Amino acid sequence: MITMTAEPAVDEAIARVEEQLGVVFNRARLVWKQAAEQIHPDLQPAGYKVLSTITRLGSTTAHVLATELDMDKSVVSRQVRVLEDVGLVESLPDERDGRIRVLRPTATAVERISAVRASNQARVRAALENRSVEELGTFAEMLRVLAEA
Repeated sequence: MITMTAEPAVDEAIARVEEQLGVVFNRARLVWKQAAEQIHPDLQPAGYKVLSTITRLGSTTAHVLATELDMDKSVVSRQVRVLEDVGLVESLPDERDGRIRVLRPTATAVERISAVRASNQARVRAALENRSVEELGTFAEMLRVLAEA
């Protein structure tokens, strides 16, 4: 069901935003695929998302990852296994509850994720560097509002 406002120009502008979000999401999927390949040839985009989240958090559990990424725990577990097998994640028993496994990125993972992030940030900077601080602040706020919608 499409809700229309009394202001057709607003409806048209919102439709353009929605269309461009689709373009951005498609581009993001391509960037994740390329990033995964840069990290390790056997890594899938889902594995890249799992690894980048583990790296950002420093240490975590599969349960937290599944919640944070809105992924099925079995998908997270498979990706973690691949990451362990290629030496990008280590799994250690939790100090408080040995039944729980704590996941930590290896030094290699941190180094590779940092390189990919630097490349991604350079691309974003190149695209947005001619915008004012106010425009960038407004853009960031709009993205936050959409993320919470």
